[in-house]
Amino acid sequence: MGGLVLLNALVTRLLFVLHSLVGVWRVTLVKKEPRYWLLALLNLLLFLETVLTLKFKRGRGYKWFSPAIFLYLISIVPSLWLLEMHHENQHCNIQSEGMSQNISKKENFNQTLMTNAQANGVDDIIETARVFVNNLSTVCETVWTLGLHQTFLLMLIIGRWLLPIGGAITRDQLSELLLMFVGTAADILEFTTETLKENNVRSNHALVCAILVIWTWSMLQFPLDLAVQHVVCPSSVKARRFPILFFCLYSADLWNIGISIFIQDGPFLIVRLILMAYFKVINHMLVFFAVKNSLVVLLHLYRLVVLALAARASLQDQSEGSKTEHRDRAQASESGLRCWEGESKEGLAIPLQASTVTSEDSHHTP
Repeated sequence: MGGLVLLNALVTRLLFVLHSLVGVWRVTLVKKEPRYWLLALLNLLLFLETVLTLKFKRGRGYKWFSPAIFLYLISIVPSLWLLEMHHENQHCNIQSEGMSQNISKKENFNQTLMTNAQANGVDDIIETARVFVNNLSTVCETVWTLGLHQTFLLMLIIGRWLLPIGGAITRDQLSELLLMFVGTAADILEFTTETLKENNVRSNHALVCAILVIWTWSMLQFPLDLAVQHVVCPSSVKARRFPILFFCLYSADLWNIGISIFIQDGPFLIVRLILMAYFKVINHMLVFFAVKNSLVVLLHLYRLVVLALAARASLQDQSEGSKTEHRDRAQASESGLRCWEGESKEGLAIPLQASTVTSEDSHHTP
């Protein structure tokens, strides 16, 4: 079992590094400047994290936070930023024609390979790989960028699934977290594709930067495991104040509501409203998802109110229960005191009566 944990930890991080290198390669190809290969040095942080995790945690994950996912974000997000800022739609038709020509050449080349496969097997494989890479380099820039976005989100979900879990999260919680990530990734991908495809948005450099900032901010929820983990508080802490009791009872729900309002649906709604109201970018998909974000925010606020009322009722029940307990204790102590007083009076009365009888007998004795 320990060997399988180490293998999963290494394979997942290797996939992260390879995907990050593909993004860096695409940036250097688009920018036509070899200096952008320096972005690959960001993977050294992931390498350092891998060494420390294997040494101190035996490949296991950490509590509430995944450093491997966070460092993968650091290594791939700059490449996606540069590709989005260098977005050029006018080259797609020319590149598509070149790609079709290369595909026809590849088909002719494959036919030649089939006739000479037995003579030069290794050379044919190398040449086929070279043709395949050349065909990939001729794919339209927008298609490459969209493909990197899609594979990036898939790598986050699959990587989080393959990463060994720590002791703080169960497999049931992990499955719930992965299902949440699938829906989150779909919303994030839709946000970037639907907003950045508009020509009015692309022509505004500051607006593109603002959308990418919101997109980057929304990606920070993937390293967190807080939405499925409950904070365990001692009973002495729960009974003190309402905020502490509220957080202890519904910690996972509160994190989920906070992530949705402040990291995803809330910022997405603000960007879409600004696009429609100020920049006059209106289409049916933008309106639909703006309504969807507003409904999600309202439903989370409604759930927050429901949870607060439930926590308030629980606090009142605890206070009434403690008052009843104190009252019962007081009554019990009161009744015990009365019984003790009655017993003491009876004990005192018997000797007094005996002493009276003795004095009378003493009078009658002479």
